[in-house]
Amino acid sequence: MLKIQLIATIVVAAIAFVVAGLNAAVSGILGGASVLLGATAAAAIARRGASHVDATAILLNLLKAEAVKILVIIIMLIVIFKVYEQLVPFALIAGLAAAALFSGAALSKLKV
Repeated sequence: MLKIQLIATIVVAAIAFVVAGLNAAVSGILGGASVLLGATAAAAIARRGASHVDATAILLNLLKAEAVKILVIIIMLIVIFKVYEQLVPFALIAGLAAAALFSGAALSKLKV
């Protein structure tokens, strides 16, 4: 899953580089990286509760993982907006959207 998200982020960054230059490419990578870091943190939380067999425990663990993912993405975006002065917002959102689209549950059946 992370591999597909990384490829989508790189494609968006390459398109942003061609269209608007280096700052747009960096912005696209930062947008995608925020989703990738969130997904990595969520996976760590989800793995921590992998031994549970109770449906309630599994659901709570899944909800915790999603909450951590969203929190990490929000924190990353706040930091990016505060720190990166040459930010290209459209490229950031495009990178974020591309990585987020490929994190959907529909892709979980792929063996990538």
